[in-house]
Amino acid sequence: MTEVVRMGVVGAGTIAQRGILPHLSQSDVQDRVKLQAICDPVPGRAQTAADQFDMPYASTTYEDLLEHGEVTAVTLCSPIGLHYEQGKMALDAGKHVHFNKTMTTTAAEATELIDLAAEKNLRLVASPGEVLRPQVQAVKRAIAEGAIGIPVWAVCGAAFGTYHLDEEERQQGGSLANIDPSWYFRKPGGGPLYDMTVYALHGLTTVLGPASKVTAISGVVIPEREFNGKAIPTEADDNTGILIGFENGLFALAYGTAAGSLTRGFAATYFGTTGKIEGYTINGEDLDYPEKAIADQAPPGDGPQWTLEYVTASHHGIMEQHVFNDIMNLVTWIREDRPSPVTAEHARHVIEIIEAAYTASDTGQTQDLTTTF
Repeated sequence: MTEVVRMGVVGAGTIAQRGILPHLSQSDVQDRVKLQAICDPVPGRAQTAADQFDMPYASTTYEDLLEHGEVTAVTLCSPIGLHYEQGKMALDAGKHVHFNKTMTTTAAEATELIDLAAEKNLRLVASPGEVLRPQVQAVKRAIAEGAIGIPVWAVCGAAFGTYHLDEEERQQGGSLANIDPSWYFRKPGGGPLYDMTVYALHGLTTVLGPASKVTAISGVVIPEREFNGKAIPTEADDNTGILIGFENGLFALAYGTAAGSLTRGFAATYFGTTGKIEGYTINGEDLDYPEKAIADQAPPGDGPQWTLEYVTASHHGIMEQHVFNDIMNLVTWIREDRPSPVTAEHARHVIEIIEAAYTASDTGQTQDLTTTF
């Protein structure tokens, strides 16, 4: 297929405003993907975004976008708890789907979408695409080559903090403003595991492979938050510690906490019998990999983004570069039949780890995992 992929953007909130819309409107991708349509339930928000980014179709309903937006594919920029239902609707309508993390909130839902996409010969790319990062692949190679001896254990995770309450897009004026963050603290799909730790778990399992069992302790430590003078009750667990078992006695600790962090960003620390890999350093020295020269040219913190395949110079100053890269993996798969390494099966396995952690905490019983990738 050589046609341009007509992309529908589902939701005009923070991820769309600061990342997806600016990236997909750049001139260097117009030969492959076109911003075709956008929907958002807040009156005026979709139309404002359509006017700003020159999209021919805007609507307040997702159903209308699927029926009348003339889209080839959709990227779901909506709350995580809606992804399963919206993904199924897109597939039923014959559309390819990019899921912003996470794809679903249960492994069973993910399996249903995987099977439906296969039945309809449609493509799914489920962020986050940590498997695409050259740094993550360098860590995987180093461990496989024995650089830290026998791998013994690892730790990874992320903390919520007040990140989503303080995002710039939520504070600005105009019809794109006042984006309510309440869903981050509600079930289904709220909490730091589905929203942030998911990155760390994708990186961890890219390096170590599929896990076999999970146990955890989880709960709520901050019962209420505040946004623009409104109280937000915390319904989804905001403080979880997970013990993940792999083969040969190897284990990992993963955390999704209300505050506090043990690791460098979303990158894990791996401990072996003769050393450790911390972030993208090995025994205190930078890991070497072919794309390192590109990373070294980037401002602090941007190196892992600049090394991604589709993040060329015109995209360097735009946020959420990794999400754009995942979307372009879907675009290439649709146009050139080149399957993406960012698979729905990998996403399902990580979702099962999260789901099993909550079940283990509730029951006090270790959970055996059934999925793989």
